[in-house]
Amino acid sequence: MANQHRVPGQLTRGQAALRSIVLALGALVFLFPFYYMVIGSLQTNPDTSLGGIFPNPANITGENYVAINERINLYSGLLNSGIFAGAVVLGTIVFGILAGYALAVLQWRGRGTTFALALLVQVIPFQLLMIPLYVMIARDYNLGDTHFGMILPYLINSTAVIIFRQYFLQVPKELFDAARIDGAGEMRVLLQVAIPLVRPALVTAILLTFIGPWNEFLWPFLITKEASLQPLAVSLANYISTIASSTANPFGAMLAGAVVLAAPVVVLFIIGQRFFISTDIGSGVKG
Repeated sequence: MANQHRVPGQLTRGQAALRSIVLALGALVFLFPFYYMVIGSLQTNPDTSLGGIFPNPANITGENYVAINERINLYSGLLNSGIFAGAVVLGTIVFGILAGYALAVLQWRGRGTTFALALLVQVIPFQLLMIPLYVMIARDYNLGDTHFGMILPYLINSTAVIIFRQYFLQVPKELFDAARIDGAGEMRVLLQVAIPLVRPALVTAILLTFIGPWNEFLWPFLITKEASLQPLAVSLANYISTIASSTANPFGAMLAGAVVLAAPVVVLFIIGQRFFISTDIGSGVKG
C-alpha cells in the first residue's frame, strides 16, 4: 500500500472538523444577539426568560412593527438615514479616492506633511469639535435643520483617504506609466486603471463609512429639531425617552425599530463581504 504523505500546512480531518466546530460556535455566539432582537420584535407578550429564545408560535405577531411605525414613521426615518449615510458615503469615496491617489501616486511638495496631518486627524475625537462645528454650521452658515448641515462634517473621512492611499501604493507603478505612455491623462489613469484595481478598498471604505452615519445619533440630534428630518437612530432614541411607556408592548416595539435600523447594514455587509477577500491587482500584471 502506497504511503500517503500529507502536504505541509494541510489540516488533518480531525483538525478540519475541530476548526469547523469552533467557527460554527463562534458564528452562533455573534449571531445570537441579532436573532434575539428579531424574536423579541415579533412577540406579542415579551418573554425575557431563557425560554424566550424559542417562543410559542401563538405569541408571534407583527403588531410591534405597526405600533412603532405609527409613532415615529419608520419610512421617513429610513429615508433620512439613507440620505445622510448615502451622501456621506458618496463624499467620502470621491474625496477619499482623489486624495488617496494624490498621496500615493503623484509627486508633489508637501505630500508627506499632508499624509501626516491625515494621520493626526485620527487622534482628534469628533466630540471635541462638535460644539465649534455646531456654532459654525447652525449660526454662521444657517444650515440647522437641513440635511446638508448633518452631512457637511462627515463629507471627508481621513480614514478612507488612508485606506485608498495604502491600496494605491500596492498597485505596480508600471501600470500607471504604461497608461501615461499610451497618452492617458491623469484623470483617465485614475478612472480606468487605478480604481478597477482597488475594488476591495472601495467596498471596505463604503462599509466602514456607511455604518458610522447610519447609526450616528449625537450630531443629527444636535443639528436637527424637526422630527421630519431626523434619521431613524434619533427617532428611536426620542421614542424610547418620551413615548415608549404609552405603547402596549414597548419592549417589542423598541426591538422592532432596532431590527429595521440594523437590517440595511446587515444586507449591505452580506452583499459586499466577498470583496474583502478578492483583489484584481494581479490580473493587470503579466507573469
